[in-house]
Amino acid sequence: MSGEYDLLIVGGGPAGLSAARSYREAGGYGAVAIITDERRMPYDRPPLTKELLRNEIDEDELPLEEELWLSEQRIDLISGRAVALDPSGRQVTLSGGRGLAYENCVLATGAEPTRLPVPGADDPAVRVLRSLDDLRELKRRLEPGMDVIVIGSGFIGCEIAASLCMLGHPVTLMSDETAPNERRLGTEASAEIRRWLQDVGVLLSLGDEVRRIERHGTRLDVHTSEHHTAANLVMMAAGVAPRSELAAAAGLELEGGAVPTDAAMRTAVPGLLAAGDVCFAESAAAGRRLRVEHWGDALGQGKVAGATAAGAERSWDDVPGFWSRIGTLTLKYAAWGDGYDQVSFRRHAHGAFTAWYGGGNRVVGVLTHEADEDYERGRELIREGSAWT
Repeated sequence: MSGEYDLLIVGGGPAGLSAARSYREAGGYGAVAIITDERRMPYDRPPLTKELLRNEIDEDELPLEEELWLSEQRIDLISGRAVALDPSGRQVTLSGGRGLAYENCVLATGAEPTRLPVPGADDPAVRVLRSLDDLRELKRRLEPGMDVIVIGSGFIGCEIAASLCMLGHPVTLMSDETAPNERRLGTEASAEIRRWLQDVGVLLSLGDEVRRIERHGTRLDVHTSEHHTAANLVMMAAGVAPRSELAAAAGLELEGGAVPTDAAMRTAVPGLLAAGDVCFAESAAAGRRLRVEHWGDALGQGKVAGATAAGAERSWDDVPGFWSRIGTLTLKYAAWGDGYDQVSFRRHAHGAFTAWYGGGNRVVGVLTHEADEDYERGRELIREGSAWT
């Protein structure tokens, strides 16, 4: 073996960086390395679909830490792609054949965008947006006034669509949902997002599944069962899937494609932890495992994983949540994420609103716009399992 680490972190996203930072803060003094296949310092991803896409900030504002931080904390940043994991031998192999031994390993490989399983989805002009390289390629392809189709009405799709419209591009958002984010947020909240998108100029083509994408010269036709829409570029925002191939190849039993962990972020294998989008983590607050794909929760889980690797007693007990900025308007959302059966939508002054979500006669979620007190109170009610009234 050509390397040996007390803590080896596979993945250079928020969970990986947070694990390294937390390991040191918890008193971990051994050798630490972060393996990243992006070959750059871990960086802030949420602006990719918003401020950076709209050229409101520069790329040099993205890194989560300066390069000097690595030497100050005695942390190696290894550029490469992990292709094999041997949990019993506690070894990770990189694509070039380099082997790294570890005492503890954190899998923080994140998730990757999915493409709809339809003909034409892999055309070069069908793009996804998850990394800085994805954004650079998107900007290289975009020409002034170029029309774009966005497939997917989740938060990422809505953010991309609004940002491109604000840049002057004609944008059509297509989805099988009858309103943006309707399945997650309910009818009234999704109606607000629909209005926001229309206000910035997004055209909506909703309620029908995409069946195929066909190229005609420089144009792409996106076909549903009833009609088709053409554009020069298509953005696919159809969700993400955990990057759990390393764990699967190593023989770990997955749940829903993700790596199961306890609340301390330990997997079933000694010396192996997981954090972020790749894991299915036990929540000490919820009393069950949760699958979350939020930036803040990746940081939180990484913090727990790093402390656990250092020998500290920690557990993940945050209420999952995130912020989304669609155009110039902000949503704040917190929820256990495994469903609801009641919604109470309340309007406030000046366009503000709060949506409360109940399940099993308990408060299980809250969504707010310009209602920060409700958001903070909602997180407390969700954590406490307060009764639905």
